[in-house]
Amino acid sequence: MSPRHLILAAFLAHGISAPANEPTPPEGFRAIFNGKDLTGWHGLNPHLGAKLTGEKKEASLKQQREEFSQHWRVENGELVNDGTGPYATTDEDLGDIEFLIEYKTVAKADSGIYLRGTPQVQIWDKTQEFDPKRPDRKPHLGSGGLFNNTPNTPGRDPLVVADKPFGEWNQFRIRQVGAKTWVWLNQQLVVDGAVMENYWDREQPLPSKGPIMLQTHGGEIRWRNLFVRDISAEEAAKILQGE
Repeated sequence: MSPRHLILAAFLAHGISAPANEPTPPEGFRAIFNGKDLTGWHGLNPHLGAKLTGEKKEASLKQQREEFSQHWRVENGELVNDGTGPYATTDEDLGDIEFLIEYKTVAKADSGIYLRGTPQVQIWDKTQEFDPKRPDRKPHLGSGGLFNNTPNTPGRDPLVVADKPFGEWNQFRIRQVGAKTWVWLNQQLVVDGAVMENYWDREQPLPSKGPIMLQTHGGEIRWRNLFVRDISAEEAAKILQGE
């Protein structure tokens, strides 16, 4: 194992209990949230403006940016949302990446992580009971699946239930290479190189770049230790060839 991978393994094993006030990324990673303020982020719910054009679309985007700080705040080095409002969206567009992020949420909340502006790595309240009237909604299977993929396709539901109890921090490691997505939740593989569908137009491939978006829906959620490592074209090719 390379030195970088040893450092990453140590971070993944112990990072959840580490203070988040001054984010310290593992070797090769960089922080995309500074733990102090909302610099580098803005508010956007892409669903609200998906069908708007012209001045109406511009007005919607402006309003969401203005509302961002009303629903998101920084507290003790954590990015905190009150359960509503536009999604926290990176100013930066990202392509092939490895992404580390920790979250803590509450019962009945529903959230997720958009990759390249596309939904989504799902976060559930796993204690919810399965409702046969809504067969494609399976919170009891746990978080980490690609919820907006076509039901019953690879990656749509997580391979294992890896969520921690409420009140504890969960840790995602997400790798996005081309259209393929790998997700580890609390060091357990829950999505294994599944193709992420382009929710906005399933006839088109996933965009090559786009923002990371932190969805808010239904209850408070806290995020910390947001670290990204850009994957080079050479490394991406090796991954897709057989890792």
